[in-house]
Amino acid sequence: MRALVAVAKKNIDVNSFFTTANNLVNVVGASCKRHDALRAQYQEELVRAFEDDCLITGRGLNQERTLKRAGDTRWNSHYSTLISFISMFPSVVNMLQMIIDDNPNDSSGEAYKLWREIQSFEFVFHLFVMKAILGITNTLSLALQKKDQDIVSAMNLVKTCKENLQLMKDNEFEELVEQASSFCYKHDIIVPTMDEEYVIPGRSRRNAPMKTDYHRYRVEIFIHVIDGQLAELNDRFNEVSTELLTCLACLSPKNNFVAFDKRKLVRLAQFYPYDFSDRDLLMLEDQLGVYVHHMHSSSDFSQLEGISSLAEKMVEKGMHEIFPFVYLLLTLALVLPVATASVERAFSAMNIIKNPLRN
Repeated sequence: MRALVAVAKKNIDVNSFFTTANNLVNVVGASCKRHDALRAQYQEELVRAFEDDCLITGRGLNQERTLKRAGDTRWNSHYSTLISFISMFPSVVNMLQMIIDDNPNDSSGEAYKLWREIQSFEFVFHLFVMKAILGITNTLSLALQKKDQDIVSAMNLVKTCKENLQLMKDNEFEELVEQASSFCYKHDIIVPTMDEEYVIPGRSRRNAPMKTDYHRYRVEIFIHVIDGQLAELNDRFNEVSTELLTCLACLSPKNNFVAFDKRKLVRLAQFYPYDFSDRDLLMLEDQLGVYVHHMHSSSDFSQLEGISSLAEKMVEKGMHEIFPFVYLLLTLALVLPVATASVERAFSAMNIIKNPLRN
């Protein structure tokens, strides 16, 4: 999710990591020539791995790849970018070395800076931490981007996402350090000892705060970033909003109104005290029983997919006058999905048409 990436970037170290990652994509993919050279480097790595019998083969494996640019409007693109970095790391390092050797100019200086930065345990640790975190949230991101969202399933995914992040925070730091260290050993990158004293680059040991590498990587990066993710999820999907969305899902006409739940729909109406009085709630409860029986028995409503199509069909058949409280509930529900991916895309498109220069 874009918001989760934004929260992670509030950590200065993670922000610096993504800045380096973006610069790396820009430098390596600055031209078609470099793009093709990177692809050739990756193919050579695959050939060497195959010759050394280190390559796992099979259908769909070892496909042609390139570095993917992370886009702000594509929530899962950051995850794809990190996956590309890991799988193409040797090729990227070699590509940077080629740029350094072949271009004695400003681009070679930037390439050298990136070459040094990515060949550090700091970069690799961030790479594996963010891959693990975004890997957990990626399924949720994909689910929330669907046009026709199954709200109940989405809420269950939110709960699962929170639980997995908490589990990761409690139990998986050592495993991540081991993964990052193994990657570093494989690519001849120096791995620090976690018990060693950590000194902020550019500061003298005399003025630097006393802390170990373990504290640095576990507390300041690992735990801090995960806590930010959990706080963001709890803020966006608190108990009230989760209950509201779960109740909203009961209006869905999919599969012949299989999600219908009278109790939850009455509860949904209770979220709108200015629209439903106590008297209206009593009438709604009785009306819902007749409503669902009519929907089940009418072929006109058996193939509907969303609540918008349900509202349209009710108006078309005059059911909005027969079931006024149900229709009111539908109209109130229709203004809720203001933060879905389809709406965000609509506003993104609007920004192209309406911008400060055209106002």
